[in-house]
Amino acid sequence: MSTKPSKTLETFPNPQPGRDYTIRMRIPEFTCVCPKTGQPDFATLHLEYVPDRICVELKSLKLYLWSYRNEGAFHEAVSNRILDDLVKTTKPRFMRLTAEWYVRGGIYTTVIGSHHKKGWTAPPAVSLS
Repeated sequence: MSTKPSKTLETFPNPQPGRDYTIRMRIPEFTCVCPKTGQPDFATLHLEYVPDRICVELKSLKLYLWSYRNEGAFHEAVSNRILDDLVKTTKPRFMRLTAEWYVRGGIYTTVIGSHHKKGWTAPPAVSLS
């Protein structure tokens, strides 16, 4: 295999650092392992962020998420760990991670975490109706 899972997140300079804009990603194939049973857990991750000076590089993000495939982790812990790692690496103005976990024991779990850079406020919503 030419690529392997990695915990390294790479970045590149924000091409428009003077503008607030939102990057949204839908990641439908996230997997890790239940720490109690060893069975696989599946989630769709929704990542949205307003970059500051740097953006996350997508291939490194894919390899980073792949690195969790054989790790045992509770939904709440792994969702927050991913958010923490992304915030630490990119230092965004705003970032939100929503992890929609598939059913386990008849229960669907959604974990939502967010980060706001100190002093940053979202621009007002615009309605075009």
